[in-house]
Amino acid sequence: MAGGSSQPGRSVLDRISDILAAFESERRPLSMTEIAQRADLPMSSAHRMVNDLVDHGLLNRTPDGRYQAGLRLWRLGQSVGHQLRETAHPHVQDLYSLTGETSHLAIRDGREVLYIFRFYGTKRVARSSWTGGRLPLHSTAVGKVILAHEEKWVQDAFLEHRMPQSTRSTIGDPAQLAAELPKIREQGYATTFEEQRLGTCSIAVPIFHTGRIGAGLGLVLSADKYPSLGRYVPTLQAVSQRIEKATAHIPLESLLESGRLGERT
Repeated sequence: MAGGSSQPGRSVLDRISDILAAFESERRPLSMTEIAQRADLPMSSAHRMVNDLVDHGLLNRTPDGRYQAGLRLWRLGQSVGHQLRETAHPHVQDLYSLTGETSHLAIRDGREVLYIFRFYGTKRVARSSWTGGRLPLHSTAVGKVILAHEEKWVQDAFLEHRMPQSTRSTIGDPAQLAAELPKIREQGYATTFEEQRLGTCSIAVPIFHTGRIGAGLGLVLSADKYPSLGRYVPTLQAVSQRIEKATAHIPLESLLESGRLGERT
């Protein structure tokens, strides 16, 4: 086994990547033990590599002996994510200005949506995520609209696994979600009603890039506005088309990866 881990043949780069990945799902500093466990490394290897990463400014040691993403890593992520965030930012902000409702842009990251931008409205709506946060595809409007326009094999792979329920209204039956996806694709938008957070509803439209799904653009509103969600569709679609046009010169793979890296740091 390479480095004493349970995964034979891992290169040094693989192990460093696993160490950095340990910080993706946590915003708090991690102990050396937690890093070793999450990266599947023996303590000796984790200690050596983490110290090297600290020396290079990619990780930072806190006063209590824990570790967090370092300033250099943050700067690298900011630089890589610049294209998507700088290009889309004014358009999402415009959506917020036009509607006064919580507005966000998200991309798919595995089985979740990653929020690249989120502008919070002035109205009292329960917050379930933030810029850089992640939520399940199946319980969010942006997640559903992205999944509905993904290739069939992506949809099938998603539907093969358990779908956790955030509320009693969350779709937990793969067959029910599978039946909803063609309807979303046909009508051009997705909605939710208290599927991620009680007291809220949401609506989202797709953002395409050279004919492929790139991201989702959506609004989160109080649940009492659910019957009138349709009135937001023209505005969402107009802003979506502006973002599509503004990002057309950026290759899709670079666009999506820049969003992931830019918000993970």
